[in-house]
Amino acid sequence: MSVPTKIDTWQMVEPGKLERTSIDVPELKPGEVLVEVAGCGVCHTDVGYYFDGVPTVNKPPLTLGHEVSGTIVAGDASLIGKEVIIPAVMPCNNCEICASGRGNRCLKQKMPGNSMGIYGGFSSHIPVPSEDLCFIEDRKGMPLEYMSVIADAITSPYQAAMRADLKEGDHVIITGGTGGLGVHMTQIAAALGAKEVITIARNKEKLERSLSYGATKAISTLDKSIKDIRNEYRAYCKEKGLPGYGWKIFECTGSKAGQEIGLELLSFVGKLLVVGYGMHKVEYMLSRLMAFDAEIIGTWGCLPKYYKDVLNMVLEGKIKLEPFVDVRPMSQIEKAFEESHAGKLTKRIVLTPDF
Repeated sequence: MSVPTKIDTWQMVEPGKLERTSIDVPELKPGEVLVEVAGCGVCHTDVGYYFDGVPTVNKPPLTLGHEVSGTIVAGDASLIGKEVIIPAVMPCNNCEICASGRGNRCLKQKMPGNSMGIYGGFSSHIPVPSEDLCFIEDRKGMPLEYMSVIADAITSPYQAAMRADLKEGDHVIITGGTGGLGVHMTQIAAALGAKEVITIARNKEKLERSLSYGATKAISTLDKSIKDIRNEYRAYCKEKGLPGYGWKIFECTGSKAGQEIGLELLSFVGKLLVVGYGMHKVEYMLSRLMAFDAEIIGTWGCLPKYYKDVLNMVLEGKIKLEPFVDVRPMSQIEKAFEESHAGKLTKRIVLTPDF
């Protein structure tokens, strides 16, 4: 395999402005490899950084993109040629947080497109630590670029499920059950044996689709108040003989409305997992949390140790990936960001290098 001296990249020089350029391939340190990018998913977080100027650890100019799959072309000779998924967050594996089993929130973690200097996934190549890469032994015919979505949009919901101790027979609500995170959160909940999976979102067409991918009930928020949504949920529980307590709620929108719905539905001995990222503030009476003996849990990224489990679930068909992926050339990055920002996409855009 040829090893380049330059990396072609789409660099964010300031919020709202991208430039196609080339940067030097850095000298690889022990434990680092250079990955030729097969595909990089367009995440809501990338779009937020681009349009809203959400501060990254490293400031522009830098390349965004943290959902990456590709092939190792330089570094450890024993790894060259191997296909990999790059975890969206890579812990240091050498601190108290990592030792506690919470390395997904390691304070020294490396995140492409955020805390790895100028390097991100919307490029031809990316240098990364090799310790926590997820190696793909047999793709079973699935395109390598599709697997970039596993790096965040599927593994982050899986981490949320682990934090919630999601198990067979559980009752689950997913706000934003049709979005980039929510479609996979729905599938994961069903695959792990949840008895009920209620998806809540605006788009009725996408909600209907969710019923084919693990949801047992879909509730549209279109032209409804939070009280209306709560009443529809309660009516369903009454109709099905389901308890109004103990539900595990996964907030996947990152929006104020989604967070407010999740808080409204949180009840006795329930859990609310905050999966989606947003800049909004919400008001909530914490004494309700006390009275309910309930939990609100933040969840960030995914431990690298879970990646192989998630990859196997995809390859075994327990999580459907292909119906939710839209592959486009990387030269369409600005259009992809604009369409994602508009919130009308039905699939995750994956950009493939065409420099």
